[in-house]
Amino acid sequence: MELIIFLIIGAFAGFAAGLFGVGGGTIIVPLLYVVFTQMGYSPDVIMHLALGTSLATIVVTSISSFMAHQKNGAVLWPVFKNLAPGMALGCFAGAGIAGLLSGVHLQIMIGVFLMWVAYTMFMGAKKVVDSNKALPSTSKQLGAGAGIGIASALFGIGGGSITVPYLNHYGVVMQKAVGTSAACGLPIAIAGALGFMLFGAQEHIRIANSIGYVHIYAFIGISTMSFLTAKIGAKTAHALSPQMLKKCFSILLFSVGCFFLFKGMR
Repeated sequence: MELIIFLIIGAFAGFAAGLFGVGGGTIIVPLLYVVFTQMGYSPDVIMHLALGTSLATIVVTSISSFMAHQKNGAVLWPVFKNLAPGMALGCFAGAGIAGLLSGVHLQIMIGVFLMWVAYTMFMGAKKVVDSNKALPSTSKQLGAGAGIGIASALFGIGGGSITVPYLNHYGVVMQKAVGTSAACGLPIAIAGALGFMLFGAQEHIRIANSIGYVHIYAFIGISTMSFLTAKIGAKTAHALSPQMLKKCFSILLFSVGCFFLFKGMR
């Protein structure tokens, strides 16, 4: 039954990853939180376990997602090269920071953050992207990548919740912002997963079938299904208008944000 649940989570997460370029973390984290709670795991580690496992699955999801976007020429590789190093370093460091925070604090932080991103994205859905607006310098992109990486570890996401609005702000059209974000999810996920495994192992948590803060069975079930459905989501993304993508993206983030804010303040 647990494996079936993880497969279902993977199906939803993979589709979201391809459609929104979010790596599926905004779907995986809240669902894993619910599942791990029902499995009777300690409240002290549930949130960290959901974050670490989410990042591990995004390793697989992002590969499937960005390959599909690459076929449509939607990955800006020069931008990826500028953002990726900072993202990887930032996400590894962020995993260590997350280990110092309580589960309740993480829930509230995630809830507020996602609701803010949802608001800014929805309000900007009708704005026309200024294609003449240039991206910042390489050093500034590197710094932005580090900030995105830290946030990704704290929120268990592939960075799409920040990378997409960031690129969109600098004139990158929605489809290319989503495709580039999907590619950026790979270095973020690898660094973050390793960080949560390492820092979790140092805490000597007692969770069966896990390595540090990464649940192995959940990783296998979710990543297997999400690899397949991410391609479907990516194809759907290129069939929708940029405005529709922004609105759908913001509604998803707002819903997840409300969930975590409610749970954290109870």
